[in-house]
Amino acid sequence: MRYLPKSPDERRQMLQEIGCDSVEQLFASIPAEVRSRNPLTLGPGQSEPEILDYFKKRAAENARDVACFLGAGAYDHYRPSVVDAMISRSEFYTAYTPYQPEISQGTLQAIFEFQTLMCQLTGMDVANASLYDGSTALPESVLMAIRANGRKRVLVARSVHPEYRQVLTTYLQHQNIALDEVPFAESGQLETAALTERLGSDVSAVVVQSPNFFGIVEDIAALASRAQSAGALLIVMVAEPVSLGILRPPAEADIVAGEAQSFGVPMSYGGPYVGFLAAREKYLRSMPGRLVGQTTDAEGRRGFCLTLATREQHIRREKATSNICTNQALCALMVTIFLSVYGKQGLRELAMQNLSKSRYAAERFRAAGARLRFRGPYFNELVVAGIGDRPRQQERLREQKIISGLDLGRFYPELAGDVLFCFTETASREKMDQLVKIMTG
Repeated sequence: MRYLPKSPDERRQMLQEIGCDSVEQLFASIPAEVRSRNPLTLGPGQSEPEILDYFKKRAAENARDVACFLGAGAYDHYRPSVVDAMISRSEFYTAYTPYQPEISQGTLQAIFEFQTLMCQLTGMDVANASLYDGSTALPESVLMAIRANGRKRVLVARSVHPEYRQVLTTYLQHQNIALDEVPFAESGQLETAALTERLGSDVSAVVVQSPNFFGIVEDIAALASRAQSAGALLIVMVAEPVSLGILRPPAEADIVAGEAQSFGVPMSYGGPYVGFLAAREKYLRSMPGRLVGQTTDAEGRRGFCLTLATREQHIRREKATSNICTNQALCALMVTIFLSVYGKQGLRELAMQNLSKSRYAAERFRAAGARLRFRGPYFNELVVAGIGDRPRQQERLREQKIISGLDLGRFYPELAGDVLFCFTETASREKMDQLVKIMTG
């Protein structure tokens, strides 16, 4: 009766109050053919310790002590314990949109620090208070570019995350905006000749990802020059932001957006994650979402408040630049704590570990007779050609508690059998050696 506290007498009283003689009459509007008449196949009731023990055993069967080499937009990084300790404080855990600055200074400062960190990482002037995730950050950045220059055609690299491109298509398909894809070269980078051929006076933005979906680092400065010479904005997507600990910030871009899950947000079967969007200051008024600014109160003390809020509830509908009804403040706080704990040097060391792990794995694959599909520079992800879908591979990997990479045939039919692997600081040499041995036979 702990979780079903209503007695039979109380249920009869409730039915009488609403004018029903029985529970059957209460549910009479539900068609008989969709109603289950059989008792639920549940075992006898259990005590709380027994229930907890049951779920602990089921959790142990799930993904405990498993080595993960699957990246492709969600990355297995170590999460310092201080992250969960901090976000579990009630003032953060239960806080919502900080419309009342006089009682929301902690939340506002956390968002302000998140924005500052995103600007430092990306080399941009301003950043917003976060977005839902990387997949929605892409279309929001594209719509931002279209608002800024009024053009109605967008070029997107085919090496941008396929699911990000799917979300972009959903956003644009009924808005009279043309979307063209630009192929990738043998290096894995954007095909610059194809980009030049497609650029025109009607192109609003060129979208690239770096490192791209294949883990290849793009030449941002060269792409920015090409795009901007045609009057288009360059949008750079970043799905693996740990790379910014060692790569030069994409400061030549006009807008930088992406996914910050790598910074202390658990993979959690796909979410919730946290997107970010940063840009040059001149595009501030076209930015979606909200932005927290620093100010002083009547006594001259440092304080924080919402300085840009672009939803319909704040301004006239025709002037709104966003339909985003909330932000990911709790996940953004995870990111802020993570980056504050690591600091500049710590983030660089973390990036170096990822880089070293991927180089070691590449050497082991080459020594086993495999080859990399692309010859461009890569960070912590790489594509190994023609080693997927072999007999007993997945069975042997499961036996060794290894989650393999992604067969690219799922998104790129011409690359079927090529596998995208990710190697983060969590990968041990023993598990990497086992992975190579199993995948290469």
